[in-house]
Amino acid sequence: MRRVIVIAVTSVFVGGCAGMMGDQPAATADLVATRGNTASGTVNFTPKNGKVLVTARVSGLTPGSHGFHIHEKGDCSSGDGMSTGGHFNPTGQPHAHTSTAMRHAGDMPMLVADASGNATLTVELDVMTIGSGPADIVGKGLIVHKDPDDFKTQPTGNSGARVACGVIRKT
Repeated sequence: MRRVIVIAVTSVFVGGCAGMMGDQPAATADLVATRGNTASGTVNFTPKNGKVLVTARVSGLTPGSHGFHIHEKGDCSSGDGMSTGGHFNPTGQPHAHTSTAMRHAGDMPMLVADASGNATLTVELDVMTIGSGPADIVGKGLIVHKDPDDFKTQPTGNSGARVACGVIRKT
């Protein structure tokens, strides 16, 4: 009788932990300010119903809107973020707003900083993957830009200088 109880309790405990693990991000990026800037933060990427849930917390920004993109190279060594290359675009689509089906895999909504320079974002995106396939974001660069994204200018959205840089890594 004791063995049955121990097994039942162990099964409930293990099952509960497995459920909690499903909420853990599959990838993350720590953003660090580029030379002369103060922006920093953390961005998590979690698979959710065939999409990727992106949750971001960034501070040290100027108030207002900032372009926010995944770039092709996971390299922040240049100091100005330029070593990340261009926008991550494995399917050769135009730069566009996330409401547009045909867009870069690296296109994301803008970050909007409050009067204190803090921005948060929670969004589900559908043209990127974590850990497999041509749209895999693991190992790519993540950039916060100085200016708003106009979602029209090709291929960048005219978002200006890169104020924070990070590398997306699998967790």
